[in-house]
Amino acid sequence: MVRIATFNVNGVNGRLPVLLAWLKATRYDVVCLQELKTSDEKFPAEAIGDAGYSAIWHGQKSYNGVAILARGAGPIERRRGLPGDPDDSHSRYIEAEVSGLVVGCLYLPNGNPAPGPKFDYKLRWFDRLISYGRGLLKEGAPTVLCGDYNVVPTPIDAVAPRRWLGDAVYFPESRQAYAGMLEDGWIDSVRRIHPEKGVYTYWNHSYGGGYDRSSGLRMDHLLVSPSLSPRVRDAGVDVETRGWAKPSDHAPAWIELE
Repeated sequence: MVRIATFNVNGVNGRLPVLLAWLKATRYDVVCLQELKTSDEKFPAEAIGDAGYSAIWHGQKSYNGVAILARGAGPIERRRGLPGDPDDSHSRYIEAEVSGLVVGCLYLPNGNPAPGPKFDYKLRWFDRLISYGRGLLKEGAPTVLCGDYNVVPTPIDAVAPRRWLGDAVYFPESRQAYAGMLEDGWIDSVRRIHPEKGVYTYWNHSYGGGYDRSSGLRMDHLLVSPSLSPRVRDAGVDVETRGWAKPSDHAPAWIELE
């Protein structure tokens, strides 16, 4: 079995104790991280190496940032950054080959406040992802595109859908773009395993400490290419990490491949 997880850490250095404790407890084979919020030179490669993982990363000071971690065979970098906009300086995509799999790690723009320039950028970035994803599907290699998509695909993916009607993560255009990827052939692996269950990967911080369970959303996704779909045996979310000390506002989502 190959176990792959995605985790928006919301600051890899500030949340390093959470990340290392989670890596030690779970021992996933491949881990994709988003929102590193650190420059390349300050990425905690040594600490992650001590935890048993090789890593590649694409950092950006204070914002964005993505990384791919692997146990055993290290990730072999294939690409950093999406094609289609040479002026886009955001660190939001990195891709590697890991033990015969192509793994793309992405941090899609949030898009708020919407409508507005940030939302326009989100849709342009999404268009580039869709176009690039079609190329990956044509390539035919077993591929996983995972990360924080900043999209809540359907009402079942929110505890209280009406609460998010004015948010870019739930705008029709965002949801349509995500649906377009599924129409192209990508499979939402978590939803395939849990077709009718409310599964959430994000919760707001509460002012009094802890987190607001009524704010649950699923916007961290692991999309797999058609050839991998029959190999998906299980999927879920490590919800308990959301209750740890000084946690990210996201919890890790994961899949298990035969």
